[in-house]
Amino acid sequence: MTQESVSSSPLSGFAKFWLYTKKITTCLAVVTEGFYLVYRHRLYKDPNNPKNTRYVQYFCRRLCQVFNIDVQLHGDIPREPALWVGNHVSWLDIPVFGSAARVFFLAKAEIESWPVVGNLAKGGGTLFIKRGSGDSVRIKEQIAEFLKEDIPVLFFPEATTGDGRTIKKVHGRILGAAIEAQKPVQIILICYVNQQGKLDTVAPFIGEITFVEHIKAVLEMPKVTAHIQALDTISPEGHTVESLTAAVQNAMIEGLAKLQSEVLVP
Repeated sequence: MTQESVSSSPLSGFAKFWLYTKKITTCLAVVTEGFYLVYRHRLYKDPNNPKNTRYVQYFCRRLCQVFNIDVQLHGDIPREPALWVGNHVSWLDIPVFGSAARVFFLAKAEIESWPVVGNLAKGGGTLFIKRGSGDSVRIKEQIAEFLKEDIPVLFFPEATTGDGRTIKKVHGRILGAAIEAQKPVQIILICYVNQQGKLDTVAPFIGEITFVEHIKAVLEMPKVTAHIQALDTISPEGHTVESLTAAVQNAMIEGLAKLQSEVLVP
């Protein structure tokens, strides 16, 4: 019997269906557990309390298990109050970064209206922003107030996802919150690597694929390792928004190249 006929046999198809169903069931169980955490500990009453980040971190770690992602840290992950920024490859970045760092997230406004996910994200302290609108000014001011109260917030300054190979243009308006609050910018980077030691091509949420289609692809993908590294903080002292944006852009480009050189097979 050929390899092709084995892979297309009814048993193979049934095994694949059984595994997919099992992961869906586990995913629903974790989401249910997330709602339990929100309501059991009444996180929705004070959703941006820094103490709540431990529950966010726990939930993110459970999601990484469901999505078959092994998170590997390179160096220490700081806990000092800061404005966190990360490169953006996928919606998976949120559970991966959240499993490593105790932070709240800034997400696009559309997510707030997503069934189930939106309610859970809101209850867990996520801030929502409409890109390209006046809301970014309001969000910047709100984040500045959070930072002054030592509430950690992570956002994706590239604004859109990429394939993980390079850093896109950094949009720095929200970085002004760090200047206003006089808190450092903490860069954290991610690199998704498949079992062959190459950049993974399933994890990136790019192209014309829908969210539902991508979830299905992620549930079916083999184990992926998400390599995480935090860079040295950047002090806002003496910076304008423009100069801080340039500093963040350069640091992210150099940092990602260095991380990739360490974790990817040539």
